[in-house]
Amino acid sequence: MVVIRLSRGGSKKRPFHNIVVANSQNRRDGRFIERLGFYNPVASGQAETLRIALDRVNYWVSVGAQLSPACARLVGEAKKTATA
Repeated sequence: MVVIRLSRGGSKKRPFHNIVVANSQNRRDGRFIERLGFYNPVASGQAETLRIALDRVNYWVSVGAQLSPACARLVGEAKKTATA
């Protein structure tokens, strides 16, 4: 099964997550099919917190990819800000 999930990067105490499309059997930070964006929960100042290619997310969901709960929440936030 193909899933859209977070892949952790960054250093200790400074998390950074890539939003990726991957086979569900691959490791969390392992091989992925496509990178769709990023999420930086500790961004400060003018730094961008969230960037997602919503057109690619819609494509992958249309061909059967499942969103993880965390990614579903982030995609919902991104859709809200895109329409506002």
